[in-house]
Order: sequence, then structure tokens, then C-alpha cells
Amino acid sequence: MHASSRAAMEQSRAALTAQTGGARSRTRGEALLVLADELFAVAHLLDGQLSLRRALSDASVRPDDRAGLAQRLFGGKVGEATLDVVQTVARQRWSRPLDLVEATETLATEAALDAADARGELADVEDELFRFSRIVAGDDDLARILGNRSAPREGKSALLDRLLSGKVSPVTERLVRNALTSSHVHSAENEIERLSTAAARRRGQSVAHVVSAVPLTGMQEQRLVAVLERIYGRTMGLQVQVDPEVLGGLVIRVEDEVIDGSIAHRLEAAGRRLAG
Repeated sequence: MHASSRAAMEQSRAALTAQTGGARSRTRGEALLVLADELFAVAHLLDGQLSLRRALSDASVRPDDRAGLAQRLFGGKVGEATLDVVQTVARQRWSRPLDLVEATETLATEAALDAADARGELADVEDELFRFSRIVAGDDDLARILGNRSAPREGKSALLDRLLSGKVSPVTERLVRNALTSSHVHSAENEIERLSTAAARRRGQSVAHVVSAVPLTGMQEQRLVAVLERIYGRTMGLQVQVDPEVLGGLVIRVEDEVIDGSIAHRLEAAGRRLAG
């Protein structure tokens, strides 16, 4: 996002925070789920209608007039909390119309994570998202279908219902379905991993993605967390994937930094030196 859209995002996020603050409870969590569902629905509508998102982001129109248009479009169709957030979004100055859509999707995701937190399910949601990302990574056909932006939204939604319904938290189900039926998705695996990382950050943690040839014991995970926390100076969480192809050692990724201590990597490096 350009500077104007980043500033608009901060104002919009403040409006969301005003609606999502409060004590944690399952009842509060249900209200936040409704807010998330409605924001996702608004984002999908704007995503599919270019003229509408242009009208709501037209900088030549007064902010209050854009908010009035949002009132006419969505009043009575969504709850008051959702309408307040959407009107705030419409009042902002966006660098391009698509930024308004992506901002609404981001706010919906944050509302869903707030719902998970209120329901006491945030750690479970993070774990479920990570596990589903591994399922997608291990199935080329599934990854291709879910990452196909031109595939019908209804078909992908039905497939995800079969895969997830009743097997994961309602929050996880909503996050995955709405993220992977967006027209902006490029890689299903990366999109789900992004959601898992967002859940971890909501818990106050950074995430280390670890690939190991064999499962790590609880003690090994504790030692690894301690080492990484000393290196990075912040609380860390682990997401561990077992892959026999690394042969031994670990491959660790924290954000964009990769620490490759695998035997496979060392053998590859040795082979390059010999070939040179």
C-alpha cells in the first residue's frame, strides 16, 4: 500500500478496535464472528463490482458522501458495528480502489482472530491453520485448485466445506474459506501460512517454521525455542514440519531469514565445491 492507503488502514483499524474491544467471553466471540462474516461479505461484494468500489473510494467525492453511499448500500443488511466500520473505510483516502477491498478483507480477518481470542481458541486456530497448510503443501492437486484465482468461488467454498466443516474451529473454517475464495490469492499454502502467522502474532509470538527429518521431542522443542528467543530477542513459537528429504539437522525460517542446517544442504554445498 502507498502512504495514503496505509494511513487510511490505520484509521479503519481504529474503527474496528472500537467495535472489538471488551471482555473475553463466548457470547462476545459469537458477536465478533458475525462482524467478521459481514465484513468478509462486504469485501467479496466490492471485489466483484469495480464500479461500486470506485464509487466508495472516489477522492473527488466528499468523505461524508461516500459514507452516505455505504449507508444506503448496506444499512439494514449488516449490523450496526459492521456498518460503522464500513462507513469509516469509505471515508478514507485510498491510493487505489483495490486497496479498499484488501483493507476490508484485512479487517474481517482481524475481527475473526479477535473472535478466536474471545472464545479462548486462538492457539487452536493457529495450530489448525498450520496443519491445513501442510495438507495443502502435500497435495499438488489440492494446492492447484485452491490457488486458482479463476476457479468459481462457489466450487472452492464447497470443497473447503467438505474438508473442514466440523473438523476445525468455526474461526479457522471462516478464515480459510474467505482467504482462499478471494480473487487475490496466489498460493493457497502461503495464504494459509500467512493466517497462521497472524494468529501467532495476535498471541504475542513470532513464528519459526522448522523442517526436521524426524519429529522433535518436547524437550528438543523447548531447547530450540530457548535458543531462538536468545537470537531474536522476542517470544517465539514453533511450527514443525517433518520431511525425511532433509536427511538430518533442521531448516528454520523466521520471517524472511532462513537457517539451513540440514544434512541435505551440507551435501549439496559439498557437491558444488567438488564440482568447482
